[in-house]
Amino acid sequence: MMRKFAVLPCIFVLLFSLMGFFASCTQDGDGPLAVMPNGQSVDGKGYFLGASLDSGRALHVLSDTLYLTLLQIWSFSNCSLRSINLGMGVEDSVLVFSPVIDIKVNTDDCPAPMYRPDTTFKLMLDDVVPSQVSQIIVKNDVDSVLDTIMLRRGSLHLDSFQIYIDSAFGVASSLPLRTKESPSILRVLDSLTPRVFYWRSLPGNCTMRVDMCDSTVADTLYPSSWKLNDTVLVPVRYACALGDSVYCLDSKWEYDSTAVGKVNSRPDTIWHTTSYYVEEISKCGTVSSYSYARLSPGATMLLVREVFEPDESERACGPSSKKDWIAYNLSTQELVEDRDDEDGLTVDSLYKIWKSATVAADTLVVDTTESK
Repeated sequence: MMRKFAVLPCIFVLLFSLMGFFASCTQDGDGPLAVMPNGQSVDGKGYFLGASLDSGRALHVLSDTLYLTLLQIWSFSNCSLRSINLGMGVEDSVLVFSPVIDIKVNTDDCPAPMYRPDTTFKLMLDDVVPSQVSQIIVKNDVDSVLDTIMLRRGSLHLDSFQIYIDSAFGVASSLPLRTKESPSILRVLDSLTPRVFYWRSLPGNCTMRVDMCDSTVADTLYPSSWKLNDTVLVPVRYACALGDSVYCLDSKWEYDSTAVGKVNSRPDTIWHTTSYYVEEISKCGTVSSYSYARLSPGATMLLVREVFEPDESERACGPSSKKDWIAYNLSTQELVEDRDDEDGLTVDSLYKIWKSATVAADTLVVDTTESK
């Protein structure tokens, strides 16, 4: 027991020794370590890892506000970023931004030694862009193009209108079909897929006749949907030969599952169709944006779209299916460009289909409102 208490004086001696060691390392006026040794100051260049150009619209017009965003800027520290020079210049028909990050590293106390922020610049360019400029790009310090945007000169017109979609659009055998004039809706039959359904008859018996018929006929009630990997039981009823007579109430039929018929086959065809929004536009014009509702046969379709009308000074043409014609695939929500699409339908063949397609009845454009 005496040996255990003898250890305590040794522990106190060790603690006092450690306290003296740390005290000898402390001096008055100590603070954070200097960022640069011996108070040196270094001027240099930082860099950014990405950049983007955006006007908030699908189509950038000269009078729009342009937003230039520099992504993940490296400037050593938030105390070292001295300035950002956008480096704007013109090369032929291209307005070029070559941002430069100026830094100055010194011994300032900096609470955030490393960071990679994003910075956005709001730019109004209509007074400083020469007339020959049709494209804007932003480069990094090694002349790599990080983003590009087309520059258009003209005005945007937003309006809404309605088009009646005739019920004939729901009959695939009547295609191709389109509405009148421009803008219009074009529906095309792309392809056919044959298939076969299998079914067995399920005889039914009427337990309460509502009307006596002079003669009856068998009525096979094919379902509206089929199971390709199964044999469907199809009810077979008897109905009056005259259509205006009633033979049996729907709730009074009984079916005999022990007397099902043999397996029969019923050929069928899937009709693959595509609908397009088509509009004839002015040269170098385009549809900036569009949206629609109620695209169904027998309904009035509502469309809202923004059209770009170019100025006489316009030098560049925007995207279009043809020079003065534009078409959007309403299934994929994509512009039909001058190339083969997934179904092998070229722009020229689609244009010929639109010109020769039958015009459905009662498709006048009505209730048009416009705002500029």
